[in-house]
Amino acid sequence: MALITKKIKGTEDVLPKQSYRWQFVEEIMREEATSYGFREMRTPVFEHTELFARGVGQTTDVVQKEMYTFETKGGESVTLRPEGTAGAARAVLEHALENEGLPIKASYFVSCYRYEKPQAGRLREFHQFGIEEYGTQSPIADAELLCLAQSVLDRLGLEDIRLEINSIGCPECRAKYNEALREYYSQYKEQLCPTCLTRLEKNPMRLLDCKSPEDHKLAEGAPKITDFLCEECETHFAEVRKYLDAAGVEYIVNPSIVRGLDYYTKTVFEFITDSIGAQGAVCAGGRYDGLIEELGGKHMPSLGFAMGIERVLMVMDAQGVEIPQPEPCSLYIAAMGDGAKIKAFKLLKEVREMGINAETDVVGRGLRAQMKYADKIGALYSMVIGDNELAENKATVKNMDTGEQTELALDDSFVGEFSDLLLSNSENIGDIKEIAGALTDFLGQLTAKE
Repeated sequence: MALITKKIKGTEDVLPKQSYRWQFVEEIMREEATSYGFREMRTPVFEHTELFARGVGQTTDVVQKEMYTFETKGGESVTLRPEGTAGAARAVLEHALENEGLPIKASYFVSCYRYEKPQAGRLREFHQFGIEEYGTQSPIADAELLCLAQSVLDRLGLEDIRLEINSIGCPECRAKYNEALREYYSQYKEQLCPTCLTRLEKNPMRLLDCKSPEDHKLAEGAPKITDFLCEECETHFAEVRKYLDAAGVEYIVNPSIVRGLDYYTKTVFEFITDSIGAQGAVCAGGRYDGLIEELGGKHMPSLGFAMGIERVLMVMDAQGVEIPQPEPCSLYIAAMGDGAKIKAFKLLKEVREMGINAETDVVGRGLRAQMKYADKIGALYSMVIGDNELAENKATVKNMDTGEQTELALDDSFVGEFSDLLLSNSENIGDIKEIAGALTDFLGQLTAKE
């Protein structure tokens, strides 16, 4: 029978055998965010379209070409989020989070949606780890943000990742820069793509971000924003670099970085690798001091970054970074007969309450098939319970790797004795302290019950 449908082009499934990779990466990201004082925020996957049109920018490729926008049954225009910042900013405003004190520090994991040509490192549904900070204009915050991103990449074991930074100034110095860009590009109008011809008048900086090879070559000779920075923006950028130098964070100043979204001001940056081809940016962000005002709030300088999870995993694979395998099943109990199944079920619940991974048959296999399955899932120990074991109230636990066998009583002492067995073969388990702590808690609960 043919499948009714398959996954949509540009989307990917994360299967059970792959999910541990995502969990490993996400856990490191959460830990680093927490260590820098950021707490998780969760926002809706779709918003009113105007939020992205105003926040991201009408002249960006994202708004003009890539958004998934549709009309609801109530006649509202809504859009699947193409990025995480606009929704986070809306939540900050709507819930008046500034009343809880500044700065507001939030992290998130989001799925994003952009209608573009699927290719390696660029999907129509993709996932990001994001950091948002609202209510600070200090260059220390910029440097701290970059340190956080660097810490995540370092802990993930990534190498040959270069940090490129730039300042694109404030609206005042950008106005002068835009005039210089118009003057430069006006002599090449015949060579510009139709999209860039429109941008030339509305938003000249977008020309620097064009993906057309011809326009990209023209951008190499364009004026540099760093030559047009006002004194305040130049000082801010110098201070950011000073703090990065103090922290030992290596970087390259790249005047060509402008970012693809209109809300950016002053500091912009990208962490780039050559390990995965053209789609080499694994993390990008910067300041967006005017975004909150653009969305209807009072002036609240802000900054943040987004790190592509699919991209990070691609780089880890390309560089041969090993991700720890999930803990295998510690105990598989093969049960034969109704009484044995009930006994096995009771023992498994007690073992699992200690945080130990344990399994039994739930599909009706015979004994031989159960043992084959235990071997297939890599169980560390197996145990058979049948009529004889029930009658004697004891069973033999077998080390699946060495074949060594240990007899354990099937009573209240089983959990403790099996835990001791695991601890005595600690090379087979992921975290001794966690199991020992769980055992202590469990024995404490038994004592309390008595």
